[in-house]
Amino acid sequence: MERIDQIYIDGAFVTPHGDEWFNLFNPATEEVIGQVRLADAEDARRAIDAARRAFPAFSRTTRAERIAMLERMRAAVAACEDELFEAIVSEYGAPVSRARWMASHAHQVIGEMIEVLARYDFERQAGAARVVMQPMGVAGLITPWNNDAGFICGKLATALAAGCTAVLKPSEMSALQTRIVTRALHEARLPPGVFNIVTGRGEVVGAELSASPDVAKISFTGSTVVGKTILRAGAETLKRVTLELGGKSPMVVLDDADFATAVPLAVQAGFMNSGQACIAGTRILVPASRQAEFESLLAREVHATKSGDPRDADTAIGPMVSAKQWERVQRYIRLGINEGARLLVGGEGRPEGMERGWCVKPTVFTGVRNDMTIAREEIFGPVLSLITYRDEDEAVAIANDTTYGLHGYVASGDPQRGARVAARLEAGRVLVNTLAHEPKAPFGGFKQSGIGRENGPYGLEAYLEPKAVVVAAAR
Repeated sequence: MERIDQIYIDGAFVTPHGDEWFNLFNPATEEVIGQVRLADAEDARRAIDAARRAFPAFSRTTRAERIAMLERMRAAVAACEDELFEAIVSEYGAPVSRARWMASHAHQVIGEMIEVLARYDFERQAGAARVVMQPMGVAGLITPWNNDAGFICGKLATALAAGCTAVLKPSEMSALQTRIVTRALHEARLPPGVFNIVTGRGEVVGAELSASPDVAKISFTGSTVVGKTILRAGAETLKRVTLELGGKSPMVVLDDADFATAVPLAVQAGFMNSGQACIAGTRILVPASRQAEFESLLAREVHATKSGDPRDADTAIGPMVSAKQWERVQRYIRLGINEGARLLVGGEGRPEGMERGWCVKPTVFTGVRNDMTIAREEIFGPVLSLITYRDEDEAVAIANDTTYGLHGYVASGDPQRGARVAARLEAGRVLVNTLAHEPKAPFGGFKQSGIGRENGPYGLEAYLEPKAVVVAAAR
């Protein structure tokens, strides 16, 4: 069993001032596989102070110097991909196919930001003014457990590309992955204090980052409830805040769709990352005239989708990350039944033959109304709601009838029609007949799915302030 008793401050591994120990579990077996000593508010303040002291010099580094640092970071993280893969499977429970993508994604996102930085124009003319895009200061980066390494590397690479220094608070539930990434980033030889990694509880370390007057910017990925807390805390010092929050994304299947391709697409969109994805397409909207046909194909597809041992190559859905998350999903399944929705596939409990592990039966409800709890709230597990509509206008109305607006999907036999429907959906990103990711495009949400954008130049500018300089002409 691994015991992690160090955090990273001012270019060095140090013992936390905090003395609370947190158990790390293998969600496939429910066994304790490690412990991490959590940082406290004093540790957070030390990290913030280190980043504050490092900012003046780092903010003046050149584009070439930052690119060289990011290149070293990318190489170091790439070198530990296999070790990271093992940690993702054992600590998070991601199926091996998903875990391999996650492990490689961690260094790929750094490469994507290098490309952005190489092309970004930090100075531009606006009439008589010269506008300079200037780094904000210390950035507080708060990352979730459902893609630990990818979020750490993506947010950190963006902050550093902008010339900000950073304090990261990763999830305490992902400490094994964080340890590997931290060691790799240390090997990249960045100046002390430029980045600091402090693993601790959100209500302790995250709260300190959100309230500190020395933190200019917060970037948070996680639940809408926590995002609102961060926004309130940051308001006192008028922090710049980027929030990538929850979702209840619609998969709009139009009446001209080819169900042979639309059904697998809907299942993959809904069950991605074992259902523990903010962008999961958990509300499937189908034309009432083709409901029976769609249900038949959907039931067959979901029955063939395996939930279980993440190390089995046939597994598509791994365990939930924790016992708490497993219980949360079970509660929503019970709510769906109690509210009158009909189980098409799945239900409560573990998959057949499993006695241990926090796996969930892939579950689909039909006969769902959009005002039911399972259609309104983010479940964060492999539970889908099938909702029927009469015509295209009603489909759009149902899709938009939500407090969220992070992501959307459209399936259509006519890509142009699909694009027209996509344009009507209130979401930060909509995919038509695909699940492809475009790293150069902005990512973020409408409504209560967040504030601001990540990825590409849009994400970089979230860490920059425009300064206009007007110089009087010489006499």
